[in-house]
Amino acid sequence: MLLLARYNRCSENTYNHFAHISRLGFNFRRMNVTSSSTVERMGSAHEFQIVVASAENGGIGLDGKLPWTSKLDMQYFKRLTSTTRDPMRKNAVIMGRHTWETLPLKFRPLPGRINIVLSSGISVSQDPANNLFVCKSMDAAFELVASTDFRDRIETVFVIGGGQVYEKAIKHPGCSAIHYTRVNIKGTSCSVFFPINYLPLLKPQSPILETGAQSPVDPSANQFRLWSCSNPIFDVNERRDPDDEDIDYSNWQEELRKSEKRSRFHFLCYTRIPTPSSPPFSPSSLPPAINTRHEEYQYLDLVREVIDSGVARGDRTGTGTLSVFGRTMTFNLRHGTFPLLTTKRVFWRGVAEELLWFISGKTDANLLKRKNVTIWDGNGSREYLDSIGLTHREEGDLGPVYGFQWRHFGAEYGTMHDDYTDKGIDQLKDVINRIKANPNDRRLIMTAWNPAALKDMALPPCHMICQFYVANGEVSCMMNQRSCDLGLGVPFNIASYALLTRLISQVCGLMPGDFIHVLGDAHVYSNHIEPLKQQLKNEPRHFPTLKINANKTVIDDFLFEDFQLEGYNPHPSIKMDMAV
Repeated sequence: MLLLARYNRCSENTYNHFAHISRLGFNFRRMNVTSSSTVERMGSAHEFQIVVASAENGGIGLDGKLPWTSKLDMQYFKRLTSTTRDPMRKNAVIMGRHTWETLPLKFRPLPGRINIVLSSGISVSQDPANNLFVCKSMDAAFELVASTDFRDRIETVFVIGGGQVYEKAIKHPGCSAIHYTRVNIKGTSCSVFFPINYLPLLKPQSPILETGAQSPVDPSANQFRLWSCSNPIFDVNERRDPDDEDIDYSNWQEELRKSEKRSRFHFLCYTRIPTPSSPPFSPSSLPPAINTRHEEYQYLDLVREVIDSGVARGDRTGTGTLSVFGRTMTFNLRHGTFPLLTTKRVFWRGVAEELLWFISGKTDANLLKRKNVTIWDGNGSREYLDSIGLTHREEGDLGPVYGFQWRHFGAEYGTMHDDYTDKGIDQLKDVINRIKANPNDRRLIMTAWNPAALKDMALPPCHMICQFYVANGEVSCMMNQRSCDLGLGVPFNIASYALLTRLISQVCGLMPGDFIHVLGDAHVYSNHIEPLKQQLKNEPRHFPTLKINANKTVIDDFLFEDFQLEGYNPHPSIKMDMAV
């Protein structure tokens, strides 16, 4: 019932459409691993991956059909389940009898794949010449693909439906990954469901789920974590042609109402969390046609680019750098995961306490030091302040830096002890009020770059300006950073502005969207090259999840205790000295 109905209402000849899909934000990258050991492990008897699409309530079918039509998802399903690294092998697709019967006759069996149908009766006949096989149970299917006749023919095993098969498969210890298409569609009525209660961060809203018609959450529900995800996109079938004469641009409110009814698709990949007794997860075990990548690779790719081909330049500190100019990274904040890098340990408490310090408008580095957050000690030291001509400044007084500009822009700065209440422009408060009053406002901007005050700052702002954007009930943030220390600063900056976006979205009663990081001078200090080379050897791990006290709705009320970071299991810390 099911998943495959969506695939087979579309012609098999659809590869030429992927160029258009890629322009919509997809990233079809192939993992560069083709070792025989990897292929053998991927085709092992008890390791398989699920492919499924469902509505937000987990619905996958009604009377043998899907409640949506998506060429985009159809094409992705074909590409994902057909493509192999080894041209001499094929993938296997395991499905229940009802799913098989929903396939149009001309697509039985699915071409280019080994089809295995689960059926205890005789309603399905084997046809080995056309790669069609019948097994009485899922375990029997696994034994088949592990047999001598199949072991060298199969690369990846996929389970593709239906509802009862999914229920068994997701509990099976051999399920290593779930390729999940989440469809945001309203008014969905379904009779068959995928057990989304086994996937973290997806809250079932179907009455069927709430009344316990599906299995309650068991330990299996804690065994998968989000590995990668796409940005939400509209199916190309539903996108409007700009030259369409039927569009009435003068009646924008009506067009907006129509657009809000369109379905949004999220392509997500969940992978099993490694246990102490299991081998570590390797991205190479994922199919070559997967259209998403762990977002940490953006950072790692940039570091590698700078080290390999960056321009050698001098710098203020005298340390020397390799640098490139003008790069971007995007982090999806929609699914509860939090972009705290995992290829080395990042000082989470320092990230959070510094942001709360910014939000408070304070400029006293001693406030952070008392909490054992010493990241500003170098720039607040007596020696450093004297070296830049701020001899009159008390040690730890950083001047009108980030938080001061956010909360008191334009106010005359005295000392870190002065009371600046109601002085200057409170940009942060203004942004929040504007989002609440007019989310379409294009002036949702906050800047720390104040040319008139630069001479009084211990350090001019590296992350200078951020702009917020509201659409589809989500708040996104784009931050521009002039000077980007890839070794130490950027991992902090990613997490800091992701947290700021989460806080502002909660305060405004909206959901978080994207954090877009625009990097100007992206550089690696010469004394960071070797530590970063070590970091590049580490594979990313699952991003942690971040829960925020839902009772806090005022930006000034948040405390570190309101943040609950879960599942952070990074590689060990890598020491790098800060250039001052």
